[in-house]
Amino acid sequence: MREWTVGEAAARTGWSARMLRYLEQASLVVPRRTRSGYRVYGVRELNRLRSLRELRERFAVELTDVAFAARLRREPALRAAVDTWLGPARDAPDWVDWEQRKHERLLAA
Repeated sequence: MREWTVGEAAARTGWSARMLRYLEQASLVVPRRTRSGYRVYGVRELNRLRSLRELRERFAVELTDVAFAARLRREPALRAAVDTWLGPARDAPDWVDWEQRKHERLLAA
């Protein structure tokens, strides 16, 4: 199976070598390492790099957004905390919204 160095992978995908290192640090695309520690990218990694570029362009998301979404998948405790934080506002009964607006009006007065 063919593998490419970080420089070759950068040239083939349009990302810079520096950005490939950042993507690895963010665990978005993790290349194999040789015994001597060099990064080598296979077809799978090149395809992920190309699809990541398409994802960003299609949905106008930043790499930090994608990295955070990946963390949500890898870290169940983080996912649960975010779900808990988002949950009440979405599922709040009408009276909670009414009370919130009442307090906001009182504070503004």
